[in-house]
Amino acid sequence: MANFDLGGRRALVTGSSMGIGFALARGLAGAGASVVLNARDAGRLDAAADALRAEGAQVDTLPFDVTDAQAVRAAIDGYEATHGAIDILVNNAGMQHRTPLEDFPADAFDRLMRTNVNSAFYVGQAVARHMIGRGMGKIINIASVQSALARPGIAPYTASKGAVTNLTKGMATDWAPKGLNCNAIAPGYFDTPLNAALVADPEFSAWLEKRTPAGRWGKVEELCGACIFLASDAASFVNGHTLFVDGGITASL
Repeated sequence: MANFDLGGRRALVTGSSMGIGFALARGLAGAGASVVLNARDAGRLDAAADALRAEGAQVDTLPFDVTDAQAVRAAIDGYEATHGAIDILVNNAGMQHRTPLEDFPADAFDRLMRTNVNSAFYVGQAVARHMIGRGMGKIINIASVQSALARPGIAPYTASKGAVTNLTKGMATDWAPKGLNCNAIAPGYFDTPLNAALVADPEFSAWLEKRTPAGRWGKVEELCGACIFLASDAASFVNGHTLFVDGGITASL
């Protein structure tokens, strides 16, 4: 359908050298977008870019630290000046740290918040400043099932993803009048490097399969449809929304 066609558009995906970010970049490329991959590890970034180019995608790389506000601004402004408009932003960069809350190190809390929340603000603001001038743009933040739920040992992560959901609402409130669509995707439990320890734990996987109505872990490719939708003209009147892609886990007790 034409409404879902991303041909002629450019999408920046942060944290896209692996896992969910790489899958979303691949999905957006499959819908016709050119993609800009971001990560701090240039070697891993180049390998990801080569893999997508081998599939016929048009790919640039833009290595920068999403937790460094000045580096973010310089990278985004420089890219826009030399390569052209970023039409779609996917704020995917994130991290996890599992420790009982009473023992959670303060430096780990700060690092987690910088990576999961500050980065969405820094990159979102830097890209939005250009989008506002054009009167259009799509921002998609990657939240989590933990935006609505909590589990032992990840309270700061839960706090960070709740913040991402509310930041998304704030972005929509401020920037929808300027032509932007700002939404979020909240993945449930997906088989990713971030969840490798949980995937490898038979007891946890058995619990998850019983707890999730769909009865299984998600596959990263199953997030692409939601991302393409929110990045496309089909979502032209969708703003401030968090779309849960979780196999029904938030719908069921």
